[in-house]
Parts: sequence; structure tokens; C-alpha cells
Amino acid sequence: MGDSMTFSTLLRLSIALLLGVVAVGCGTLSGSSRSPGEASAGLVIRPDAAPEYDLLVAQDFEQNGRMGEALAAYQRAAAKDPDSAYLQRRLAESLVRQNHLREAIEHAERAHELDPDDVSIRLFAGQLYRLARSPEDAERVLLLESGEPLDEDAAALLYEVYLDSKRVDDALRAAEWLVDRDPGSLRNRLALASVYGMAGRVEDAEHILRAALDEDPDNLRIYVELARLHRESGDHAGEMAVYREILDRSPHHHAALVSLSDAQLKADDLEGAEVTLREIEQHHPEDLRSVVRLAFLNYENREYAEAAERFERVLEQSPDQHEIRFFLGVALRRSGQPDRAIATFERIPVASEHYAEARTQIAGLHERHARYAEALAEVEKARAVKPSRELDLYAATLRAKSGDFEGAVAHIEELLQEQPDDDELLYNLGVVYGEADHIEESIEYMRRALAENPDNASALNYIGYTWAERGINLHEAETMIARALELRPGDGYIADSLGWVYYMRARPLVNGGQHREARKYIDRALLELERADDLTGGDPVVSEHLGDTYLLLDEKENALEHFEEALRLEPRFGEQPDLLEKLETLRRELQ
Repeated sequence: MGDSMTFSTLLRLSIALLLGVVAVGCGTLSGSSRSPGEASAGLVIRPDAAPEYDLLVAQDFEQNGRMGEALAAYQRAAAKDPDSAYLQRRLAESLVRQNHLREAIEHAERAHELDPDDVSIRLFAGQLYRLARSPEDAERVLLLESGEPLDEDAAALLYEVYLDSKRVDDALRAAEWLVDRDPGSLRNRLALASVYGMAGRVEDAEHILRAALDEDPDNLRIYVELARLHRESGDHAGEMAVYREILDRSPHHHAALVSLSDAQLKADDLEGAEVTLREIEQHHPEDLRSVVRLAFLNYENREYAEAAERFERVLEQSPDQHEIRFFLGVALRRSGQPDRAIATFERIPVASEHYAEARTQIAGLHERHARYAEALAEVEKARAVKPSRELDLYAATLRAKSGDFEGAVAHIEELLQEQPDDDELLYNLGVVYGEADHIEESIEYMRRALAENPDNASALNYIGYTWAERGINLHEAETMIARALELRPGDGYIADSLGWVYYMRARPLVNGGQHREARKYIDRALLELERADDLTGGDPVVSEHLGDTYLLLDEKENALEHFEEALRLEPRFGEQPDLLEKLETLRRELQ
């Protein structure tokens, strides 16, 4: 048959075959059932038929998604006429569609061998070699003997092959060849600009793109390439400037606003990102992704009520986003709405990855209001789904707080029998004794923990803060807490402990009239407590400590502001028994 099979020949043959089927094959159809060797149009596999018939059967199978049977039909056709470049190519195409790349390449090469001047076959083979990550073979079929590409399509494909294999210089030559051949082609100019960017020739790339924009100033694709050029070269300001150009021409353009907000967030321009996200929210309220991002920015800025409102809006549209529901609960807790926070956390199903943490959050809310039995029940729910040592130890602490001191001690001591040198267990046993107000035993277990691990920051902080609360051993307390903060510099609660030590060192000096000597400790206290406030994201104990420190300075308005903030943050009254009294006293004095 050779390659004499033209499209018109195939069409006439197909019609004739179909007419034959209609004339003699109707009796082979029964309802919608087919025999294994029957194609969807009623074509029967005929081993002795001409290859054109197998080609028709293969195409019919393909149209009906029966790809394995189509491949078998192509193989029969190619076997009957092994010298047809067309059939070899069709067989190769069927093979690659079924992920048989190596076999596809063999038949594409056979097609090329049979018809070496067919550019379309060579381009097809080049595409297969690109998939196979074989640039040398791609060059062999896509280049002329002179070294020039076959045509523009071949040059464009070679350009991609070179980029895939990181041969930037070769990609540059291919792109330059394309531009020389057709300097007005946007595809060619974009290719050259892209490879200039890869080669570090940013100014040359921008020159090409700006020239293209001069000719087509509304072409968004060119702007996208300009932005990518600046982004990949690390020029965030240049990238954002491109998005602003788009917005100048098309105010409130959604994609440009989203890209601008992404770039601003990457550049840590949180204020600019917030402005952009608010514009997206106003003009594209359906963009829930941007609403979520704005909610997280609200949270970072401690605008918890706004964050909660936005999380709720997202959940109205996507109620199954339990991760968003979890953060809604946290925002509600932070905004002083504990009942709504608990209700939100309770809606997170057991199957969610956030279930255990949600129950732990509920436990923390119950603990703050001294509902220790309820808190323990929530921790047990979390442990049932996601057991962990951290939850085991939290449960032991809650048992101690709920009055089951012996049970809490027994639980940790049982763990210690298996790991008697575990400093974390010794630390937690000390915490349990501390909750029961057995301070000497508590400090002793903390010392044992430090004997096993001198760098146990929690134990260092616990001893230091315990002494600071009692106004004893303040110099040693400062040393221990400072060491703990060196070990965990991002821990806001340790920073709070250090600030409290400075407060306790300043207070007797103020009471003794030594205000100048006290001021250096007060300044250090404020520095550490403000840092603690930032690191914790707001904590009632930290806020009360700040109020106490301002009160020591006789700055009553500032003190009242922080006491009120402590109240808004759901105080832990077990740790803050005097907060309400101080708050009411100040309010009366400032009336």
C-alpha cells in the first residue's frame, strides 16, 4: 500500500465498508450488546481484511474509548502494510496515548525512515523525544543537515527541548532564529524575552516586552511575562509595578489584584496586601480565597472580630471547610466570645484532622473558667482520636486541678517507671505538685529535670517564675529565666516571666522611694512584657502584668487599659485572682 492512502481514499473506503455493514451486518446486532470482537458501529474484526479496514476499526474503537482494542487494530493494520509511514505514525500515536512511550518512539522512527521528508512526522518524533528527555535525538529529527531547524515549528519545539534540559545558550540561539525568521510574531518575541531573563539579561528581556506592549498595549499576556521576568529576577517592586500598570488600564482587574496581593505578601508588605485584598473583597466578593487571606491578616493584627466575620462568610459558602471553622473558633476565643468559640469547635467532625485540636481548644476554654471536669472530658475525646504524650500530660494536669491529685501523680509516675530519666516527665510531675500547692516538692522535681537536662527551658522558667511570684531569689530567678529565653527566644511566656522578675525587682525600690534605681528595672520589664504580648498574640496574664507595671509608674490610664484588655482576653482566674478588684478600684479612682 505504501503511502498512497489519501484522505479521500480513506473516506471512500469507510463509506463503502459502512454500506457493506448495513447491507449484510444488521443481523449481527442484538439490542446494545456486542461480541468481544465487534466494534461499536457493527464492524467485525476480520484478520484477512485489508489494512484500511483495520484502520477504520481502530478509529471506531478510539471514538468509543476502547483504547486497548484500538491499539490492537492499529497493530494489525501496520503488520499488514509494514511499509506505510502513515500507519506507523498512527500506531505510534496510539501507543503514546496509552503511555507506551518507548514503543511509540520505535514506530515514529520507522515512519521517519520510510518518509524522511515528511516534516509532520519529524515534528511528531521530536515531541516524543522531548517527552523522553532525549535532546540529542530531538535535534537529529528537527534539524536539517545544515544545522538549521526544519521550520518555525521545529525551532519552537527545539527551544522547549533546550529549556527542559537547561541548555540556555542553545535555547537562546533557537529563540533568536525564530525572531530573525518572523520578527513580528509575539510567540517568538516572548520566547526570546524569556530566555534572556534566564540568562540574566533582564534589561534586554524588558526591552523586547516593552516594544511588544507599544504595539499591543492591551495584551495581558505581555504584562504577565513582564511580571514574571521581575519576579524571577527577585525584583518584587518591579513585579508589583507591572500589576499596577494593568490596574491603571483596567481598574479592579481581578487577576492583577490577586497577583499584586500575592507579591505584597511575599515581600512582607502586609499593609499594602490588606489594602489590595480589601479592594478584591469589595469588587470580587466571590473570591473566597482572598477573603480568607484578609481574615488571616485581621488575625495577625489582632482584629479578631473582623477575622471571625470573614471566616463565617467563607463558611456560609463552603460549610465543609473545617480548617476555616477551626480558625473561626480561635478568632472567636480571641475576641472574648468563649461560648460561640466552643459551639464552633464542637461542629468540627471526628473525621477532620482538626478534631483533636478543636477538642483541646474547648478544654482550654473550660480550664480558664475552672471547669476542670469538663476540660478533662474534652481532652479524653482528643486522646481517643489522636493519642499523644502531650495530651496524656495535659490530662494529668487537669486531674490534679480537678482534685484528683493522687490519680495525676500515679499516671505520670507510671510513665516514669518506664523512663525514669525523662526530664519532660519530671517537669510535668513538678507541675502537678505545683497545682496542688506543694511548692517545695514542685521545685524539687524541676531540679531533678534540670539534673537530667540542664537545657530544659520549661523547668528553668518554672523555677524562676515561681520565685518571682514570691519575691524571693530574684537574682537567681533572672539568671534562670534569661537562660530559658536564650534556649527559646520566641516563647512569649518566658519573656513574660523575665518581665515579671524585673517588675518584682522594681517594686520594693519604688516602695522605698528609690525611683531612679527602680526605673531601669521598670523599663526592662516593659520591654520584655511588650515583647511577650507580641509573641503570645495577646494573653490575659501578660496584659495584667503590663497593667501592674504601669500602675507602678502611677500611669493609671495605661494600667486600666491593660487590665480591661486582660478581662477581654478571658482571664485565668486561678492565676489572676485579684484582676477584677484592681480593675474596679482603678475605675473608681479615674471617674
